Formats: sequence, structure tokens, C-alpha cells
Amino acid sequence: MNRFTRLLAGATFALASLTSLTPAFAQTWPDRPIKLVVPYPPGGQTDIVSRYLAEKLSPVLGQQVIVENKVGANGIIGITATKQSPPDGYTFVYINSSNYCINMFAYTKLPYSQDDFDTVTQLGEAALGMIVSSASGIKTLDEYMAYVKKNPGKTTFGSFGVGSSSHLYGEMFTQAAKLDTVHVAYKGAGPATQDIVAGIATMGVHDFATTGPFIQGGRANLLAVTGSKRWPLYPNTPTFAEQGYPALDLVGWNGIVTPKGSPKAVVERMSQEINKILQSPEGKKKILELGLLATGTTPAGFAEIVRKDTPRWGEVFKASGVKPE
Repeated sequence: MNRFTRLLAGATFALASLTSLTPAFAQTWPDRPIKLVVPYPPGGQTDIVSRYLAEKLSPVLGQQVIVENKVGANGIIGITATKQSPPDGYTFVYINSSNYCINMFAYTKLPYSQDDFDTVTQLGEAALGMIVSSASGIKTLDEYMAYVKKNPGKTTFGSFGVGSSSHLYGEMFTQAAKLDTVHVAYKGAGPATQDIVAGIATMGVHDFATTGPFIQGGRANLLAVTGSKRWPLYPNTPTFAEQGYPALDLVGWNGIVTPKGSPKAVVERMSQEINKILQSPEGKKKILELGLLATGTTPAGFAEIVRKDTPRWGEVFKASGVKPE
């Protein structure tokens, strides 16, 4: 046996050994805490849903699932940090169609790509709602437009980041309605919503996990909903499409990914455990309250959703008129 043959045989043996260890690894995983990175501040949908999942997953997996907020640049900092983590099945990141699809078009030099990750599962579809402070007295979309037109250049709409779905929806509506208002980018839905409720920002298009308590508590008025259907918890509020703005009917989503090359058996296990939570009666109800229509997918199923939706969001980004950074 020559040297090349011995090297080839050794490599084949090593690969076979590694493959044979995968089931054993899956049986012993996890043997230490798991990190779930949230790339937004506390108080927003991603943070609230992540903490709910962590609470439910920890006893099932037998190890604590720790939520870690890594904030900044519409999710870029947290997602990049996850990309740089070892692909060992102990680091996951909560993503959405905003930071995982729209960012591909919103930034000219993005430090990560979709190829850097393995998909785990889609958590659910996420419509957004346009809100204003109830103190403004504005109760309908027509009243909001009339107010802005009476105050050209003096109103603002707050988003949860440059290039985010919140930003794009706001720009698309503003352009379609021919309104003169100023965009203000925040570090997340939580701080943006706080300013809208306080009357510091005039309007925002945000997730229901963040805005729901203010809507239900009478501190914010819901004027319109994105997507093709009315949101189940607010059946009396019409969609943008119903009110003459069909371009805002694309629904976003949330999901979980992990660094590329993570053990396949672990990815499958995490996907299955999360989906059990999402499909339970309690889970469906809780997730709906947090602004998501629970779905749950296989890793491959989520990868296909990402593949199909990314170019669609690219078209939305182009139509919004927002310039890449």
C-alpha cells in the first residue's frame, strides 16, 4: 500500500468514524446549556417569543436554553455573532424575513449570507399593524392621512430598523398615499412602540407582540394590518389591501437557524421539539397572542420558504425606494 493509498484509507476511516458518532452525539446532546441569540432589544416580538420557547424547551431538553440579546443594525450584530459560533449544536439564532431576507438587499456589505446557516424551523407567519397613539385622537387610516397632510414634514413614522419590514411597509404606504413624513429608525420594535404610544413618533407599523398590550390597553389605536387577511385577534381592523393599498399584502415570518455544518441529528431534534410546542393548543394560542400564526416546518421545508421568499422581498425593497446602505 503506497503513501497515497494509506492517506485515503485513513481519511475514509475518519469520515466513517465521524458519521458513526452522529447518532451517539445526538443521544448525549445537550450536555450543557444552549444559547438562543435574539438580535433585537428586550420587549420586541423576537425577544418575547424566544423567552417563551426557552421556557418550554429547557425542561424537555434537560438543559437550560439561555436567551442572549445581541442588539444592533437590524439584526446584523446578533446574526453575525451566531455565524462565528462553533457549529456544535449549542448556538441558535432567532431570525425573521426582515433580517434574513430583506438585509440581503438593504446592505451592500453584509457580513453573513444565508449560506452560512442551516435552517431549523419556521415559527410562524407575522403580520404587522399600523398604530398611532390613542392620545392623537386618530382612529382610522383616512384620519391619519388627513392629519399628515395638514402637517407636512412635521410628522414621523418609527420603524424597528433601516431596511426592516417595518421600514419598507411604512415607506411603501407613505409613497402610495403621497404623504410628507419623516422616517426614524429605532434599534427594535420595543423602543419604537414606546415612542409612538408617548406621541414622540406619530406612527409605526409593528408586530402585535409589541403593540398588542398597548392596543388592548387603549393606549394605541390600530388603523390597518398587513397581509391578505385580517388578524384573528383584531377582526374589526381592515387590512391595507382592503383600504386601497394592495402592495402591503406580503406577510413576513419568523424562524430559527444555526451555524452551517451543525450536527444534522441535533438540527432535526431541535426542529421537532419546537414544532411540538407550536402545534400544542397552548402553544398555538400563546404564539397567536405574541403576533404569530404558528406554522412549524422541517428544516428542509423552512429552507424552501427562504428560497422562495427572498426574491419576493427583494422586489418589495426595490419598490419601497429605500436605498441600500
